[in-house]
Parts: sequence; C-alpha cells; structure tokens
Amino acid sequence: MEMIANILLAGAAFGLATYCFILQRRITRFSQLENGMGGEIAVLSAQVDDMTGVLARAQDAARESSHRLEDLTLRAEAASRQLELLVSSLHDLPEAESTTPDADRRMRFVRHRSRREMEMGE
Repeated sequence: MEMIANILLAGAAFGLATYCFILQRRITRFSQLENGMGGEIAVLSAQVDDMTGVLARAQDAARESSHRLEDLTLRAEAASRQLELLVSSLHDLPEAESTTPDADRRMRFVRHRSRREMEMGE
C-alpha cells in the first residue's frame, strides 16, 4: 500500500512539474516585448500617447475656433444694430417726388439709318 502511495505521489509530482514548466513557457512568451503580448501592450501604449497629443491639439483648435466665432458673432451683432439704425433713419426721410410727368415711362431710342444702310436695304 505504501508503494502505491509513493507511485501516486511521484506521478502527481511529475504532473505538477510538467504543468509548471508549460505555464512558465506560456508566461515567458506572453511577456516578451518583441512578439508577445508585451509588444502589443507597448504598441498600444504608444498609440494612446499619440492619441492623447492629437486630442489636446484638437481641443486647442476647437477652443480657438470658439473664440473666433464668438468675436465674429459680436461683430455681426454690432453691424446688425448699425443696419437697423440706418434702415430706421430711412423711414424718416420724405419720399422723393418725380419732377416730370414722363418719369415713369421708359426712354425710347431712335436709330437713324445711314445712307449706306438705306442703299443696301433698297
């Protein structure tokens, strides 16, 4: 009975040693920087740093555009107020009356034919 227990204990120890060896190899491959998961983590970390910089530049550009838009809006509002004043001042002016009764009629142009045109036309 003692011999069977020793054989089972030796088999369990051998199985455990094999499991630890395989696990150690997997962890080594997982943490390698060149081609394992460590390399992927390093690449992703570099991409996160790049994206952080791009995001900061985009925020700065958006902030600058917002300030410019605010300035343009203020200028447009000021111009709008000036235009309203100009239009309201036009309402105060008397309407211009026509000086001649024929002012509403269109002007006609009379074309005189030259002698050459007359000779060619006949």
